[in-house]
Amino acid sequence: MSSLEERRRPPTAQQFVLGELRRAITTGRLRPGSPIRQDALAEEFDVSRVPLREALKTLQGEGLVTYQAHRGYFVETLSLDDLREVYRIRELLEEEAVRQAVPRLGAEDLARLDRAQEEVERAAAAGEVQEMAAANRVFHLTLFECSGMPRLVRLIRTLWDSTDAYRSMYYGDGGNRERVVTEHRAVLDALRAGDAGAAVLRLDEHRAHAVAALSTVLDG
Repeated sequence: MSSLEERRRPPTAQQFVLGELRRAITTGRLRPGSPIRQDALAEEFDVSRVPLREALKTLQGEGLVTYQAHRGYFVETLSLDDLREVYRIRELLEEEAVRQAVPRLGAEDLARLDRAQEEVERAAAAGEVQEMAAANRVFHLTLFECSGMPRLVRLIRTLWDSTDAYRSMYYGDGGNRERVVTEHRAVLDALRAGDAGAAVLRLDEHRAHAVAALSTVLDG
């Protein structure tokens, strides 16, 4: 089989279910703390319980779901301490990614970041929370991927997965959406200037505002 044919092969049932479940959790369709109804999901995805159980085990290892004896799987709920820890680890890892990425940024990379930002701004103006969350993720991960450090990016992506549902809550407020747009523009200005230190500082402020707002959600 050629490499092209290999890439075109459809995913296994487990890969398909894993992708759909992860998407449902990170977009907030399956809310933090909600039970995972395996029978209903197996019917929705048109698969047996076997790939569903395997996918849930993978998500448990990633910290997106938790298993309770005699009760089954639930979408993980973060505590305020959990949230702060995740964002602190992100701060450390993302600084390295940005410092490695900035010297490597080319015209096409900056163009991709601009396109992602355009989608962030369009969704923000329209009040499309899920679309904005998705575009925001593309914006940040596009930058991190320019670091040339795929293992580091995988670690960062896992941390993002664990808080994406909460990020969607953050974007429900119009003031927060406007702040994100402004902060992204400041990050882009630093990136265009090739100033890694300024980009790191702007991203630190960006995360701090998100943590402050999300803290009120988790503390309430």
